[in-house]
Amino acid sequence: MNFPDGLFGDIWLQGAWLLWTVVLLWSLRCAPWRRLGDNGQLNVLLGAIVALTLLWSMKAGVRPGLNLHFLGACALTLMFGRSLAMLALTAVLAAVTFNASLSGQEAWRAFALNAIVQAVFPVLVAHYVQRFVERVFSANIFIYIFGAAFFGAALTVLATGALSGLLLWWSGAYSAELLLSDYLPFFLLLAFAEAWLNGAAITLMVVYLPAWVGSFDDRRYLWGKDK
Repeated sequence: MNFPDGLFGDIWLQGAWLLWTVVLLWSLRCAPWRRLGDNGQLNVLLGAIVALTLLWSMKAGVRPGLNLHFLGACALTLMFGRSLAMLALTAVLAAVTFNASLSGQEAWRAFALNAIVQAVFPVLVAHYVQRFVERVFSANIFIYIFGAAFFGAALTVLATGALSGLLLWWSGAYSAELLLSDYLPFFLLLAFAEAWLNGAAITLMVVYLPAWVGSFDDRRYLWGKDK
């Protein structure tokens, strides 16, 4: 994650900019903007962006592009839906990229590729995991927390790590042997940590601040009634 400039060729970067532009326009068009005017939701979203900017800034890695940090994509998706979550994570990435550029670590050319890997893709994974949980399992608050929040966060991190490794290998940036030995295994630890952090955060919000979690409906998960 956090690919720097120079790690991928121009074809990769140009293709990423094209794809990300399409997704960005779709997100801007489909995002539920009216929701941000209700019950201080805008402040919640901005606070989440600031918190994730700090979390993304605390990363560990040994080589360019081979670093790890918490994502928070699952939490944002459950709270605000996929469109706003993608936009929020893009804002987080922009802040992190700007801070890195101040210290001479340029990554603006690879910004779109990073946005696809760290914002678009994990949000889609979290979204469809939540949809799967809703359709397959009974409407229950514990199913929601452990399925959509806990398992969803873990799967999101693992899938993002797999995509990152695949892109790094496919582009020729790193060998498969190095990725399999020094990079990808650590996503198992990160997935477990994010699952617990995300599960705890969503649990607290569902109990004390349910209005912050847009995908949670107490009529469905507490009283067993359809929306």
